[in-house]
Amino acid sequence: MLTDEYRYKILKLVALKPEITQRELARELGVSLGKTNFCIKALIERGLLKATNFRNNQHKLAYMYLLTPKGIEEKSSIAVRFLKSKMQEYEQLQAEISQLLVETKKEPEIKGKES
Repeated sequence: MLTDEYRYKILKLVALKPEITQRELARELGVSLGKTNFCIKALIERGLLKATNFRNNQHKLAYMYLLTPKGIEEKSSIAVRFLKSKMQEYEQLQAEISQLLVETKKEPEIKGKES
């Protein structure tokens, strides 16, 4: 359930804002709070994140998430895999767009011959 895409996005967001809440993460990721909690726990269990307690502005206990050295390494390797995946998607979309352009250019000729 924890895909490279979510792993990468969570690690990236936590690196940028360690005091981010799970609610904020859920909103940024476009997923439920429960799924976010599951993902955070999985990353902590794998040793990629560390959660520490701190008091926020409203005097409530909150967590600060920190990337571990293993998490920093994993973020880099996920970024490479994620980039390769997105490049493949991009190339497939380019091919599909090219094919559609060819088809749409042929379409008026066919309609013109049918009339």
